[in-house]
Amino acid sequence: TCGFEDLRVYQMAEQLSDEIWDVVSAWDSFSKDTVGKQLVRAADSVGANIAEGAGRGSYQDNRRFIRIARGSLYETRHFLRRAHKRNLLATAQTDFIKPLVAELTPTLNAYLNSIGATQ
Repeated sequence: TCGFEDLRVYQMAEQLSDEIWDVVSAWDSFSKDTVGKQLVRAADSVGANIAEGAGRGSYQDNRRFIRIARGSLYETRHFLRRAHKRNLLATAQTDFIKPLVAELTPTLNAYLNSIGATQ
């Protein structure tokens, strides 16, 4: 096994994804169908791409999938901004999610920079 589950960056991505799921699952159907589904898919994609990259077997492939994960994280940030602007997030939810995203962004970049650095 490639042990991606033990990576702090993966665990953070899972935490973000699970929190977003919990938030979106309580929204009305219109909000779920427009912003919600895209937000959940983007957030789920962060961890999925970390996992896929770890399983690819080469530093180049892993780095490529981490870049895709980073793109998904930025997409997640976009949809969180839309959800906030549209009053779909409670203050407590924003207060929990915002620091998680703020910490995950540099952690993901650091992980990308560490892959293959010793090659």
